Amino acid sequence: MAAGGFCKLPSGSVVVALNLPSPTAPTGRPTGVGLDDVRVLVLAQNRARALTRLRNLGLRAVYLRGNAAPPSPDEITAVLHHPDGLIWRTAPDNGVPSAPERPELWHPIRSLLRRPPARV
Repeated sequence: MAAGGFCKLPSGSVVVALNLPSPTAPTGRPTGVGLDDVRVLVLAQNRARALTRLRNLGLRAVYLRGNAAPPSPDEITAVLHHPDGLIWRTAPDNGVPSAPERPELWHPIRSLLRRPPARV
């Protein structure tokens, strides 16, 4: 089950955040929290529409059960300022960072779902 959560905004719309296995991860390797996971943020009118947006993009087994990992205020700001309202980045490791690192920027969802070029 993917960790995730939601936050209802004053405007009535909802921001849904999900930690999902990366669709580009090799199938032979086991995936777990922190290994090839991505954090996906979706802005929609309600939770059902947010999950439908992801399913329409090919992420079929996407469910939201509970509110264990709701989006942070920074994540809400990022998705509100993106024109598509659908962004991703690698899932943060819940451990303490060993060195001050520059955080990864958010990417549009089409860069995650882009298929690699066909080999000839």
